[in-house]
Amino acid sequence: MLNRTLAVVATAATLLAGAAPAALAATSGSNPATFRTTVRAPAGAHVSAAVLDLDGGGRAPAVYGDDTPYDTASIVKVDILASLLLHARDHRRALTPRESALAQVMIRHSDNNAADALWHSIGGAPGLASANKRLGLTSTTPGTRGRWGLTRTTAGDQIRLLRAVFGSGPTALDTASRDRIATLMTEISADQSWGVSAAADAGWALKNGWLMRSTTDLWDINSVGRVTAGGHHYLVAVLSNGNASMPDGVNLVERAARTAVTATAAH
Repeated sequence: MLNRTLAVVATAATLLAGAAPAALAATSGSNPATFRTTVRAPAGAHVSAAVLDLDGGGRAPAVYGDDTPYDTASIVKVDILASLLLHARDHRRALTPRESALAQVMIRHSDNNAADALWHSIGGAPGLASANKRLGLTSTTPGTRGRWGLTRTTAGDQIRLLRAVFGSGPTALDTASRDRIATLMTEISADQSWGVSAAADAGWALKNGWLMRSTTDLWDINSVGRVTAGGHHYLVAVLSNGNASMPDGVNLVERAARTAVTATAAH
């Protein structure tokens, strides 16, 4: 994983409309506390981001903060759908009408009952793990006992998953499967269109996740997707936990997304 230097100069901070303090710099990964300061993470909250410029020359994403595992919450629904499509192709069949309908509401509206059903269809945690190996994920651990939202992943691994959907290179997913996932991620319901879309000045495709942990009453807030900014297409993953409320977490994720995309674009 390529660690990149986070440099947010005063001009960039102006473009971010106050998303981060000006003239701050940090080496990502080696000093995650500085990234937290840059994006004004509240006390007790943690955040990591990863960005890949699809129009750039590099193949490794820039990682900001400490690329350690976080709960996925509902961002795992993209992974569940990718696994379902791989499973169907392995059996030389299309998705059934029921599976297609469940996939649509699972991604567009983040429907948990649909996710429960499709989690069962892919074989639960072992099925997800098997698919992730084929998709190139290396740091994602499926949730156990049906608790798919407690799957653990890193921002860097989410970029690997997004690349399997949106990248131009070879992938375990066929073209039709990639198009299906990408299209659904552009059709997110209006009340769920926050997150990495804050870094876009044109189009976006995303999936968000939010979960209040019953053990702490603190929130996991995550967002992954593809955004277009400054004429470039970026894959972006932002993961956070320890947020005092959902609005606090959404604001943090959006500041982190804007900061990370701006910093990546500057290199």
